[in-house]
Amino acid sequence: MAQFRLQGSKVLAVTMTGDAVKAKNGAMVAYDGQMDFRKLSGGGEGLRGMVTRRLTGEQMTLMEVKGQGTCYFADRASDISLVSLQGDTLHVEASNLLCADGSLRTGTSFTGLRGASQGNGLFTTTVEGSGQAALISDGTPVVLRVTHGTPLQVDPGAYVAHQGDLRQNFQTGVNFRTLLGEGGGEAFQIRFEGDGLVWVQPSERNTVGGEV
Repeated sequence: MAQFRLQGSKVLAVTMTGDAVKAKNGAMVAYDGQMDFRKLSGGGEGLRGMVTRRLTGEQMTLMEVKGQGTCYFADRASDISLVSLQGDTLHVEASNLLCADGSLRTGTSFTGLRGASQGNGLFTTTVEGSGQAALISDGTPVVLRVTHGTPLQVDPGAYVAHQGDLRQNFQTGVNFRTLLGEGGGEAFQIRFEGDGLVWVQPSERNTVGGEV
């Protein structure tokens, strides 16, 4: 299995001995040894993935990197966080996935209102199996724990990823800025309930209605 390690907070080094990883297209900044690069399409593998991409417009473009040596990945000086999966599923915004072990399966999952309002289709990216994945965020993310009886409200523009036994509900008509009498455009929050972790970045991506 490929070995993931951080070089500072903004560069990911992946050492491979004949292994393969999937990485965000164009995110390779350097490598040593012998590497082969092959462009993949987002939305999952195989025929189902191709159909899903056409239906949802999921904007995930990956490349496969395979070889002997070390490959270095980065994306616009974004902060990088490592996530270990033990046979479970990570849900992540397509733009926030930097790299994943080649043994992990990528696909899409229905998200409903949040995806439609952001203009990214109605699905988010899933990473399943056992191995490591690397997330990117605009600033150092905070990892928030959700437990039964303690739900979490998240600004959709700051959401990065979540993991665990969590349910999402979308509340329209209010967001963090409209609570203060500011902002405009679409107003909604994501409510997480259950037991798991949510990654939130200290910055807000633009949505169809502007910054949320």
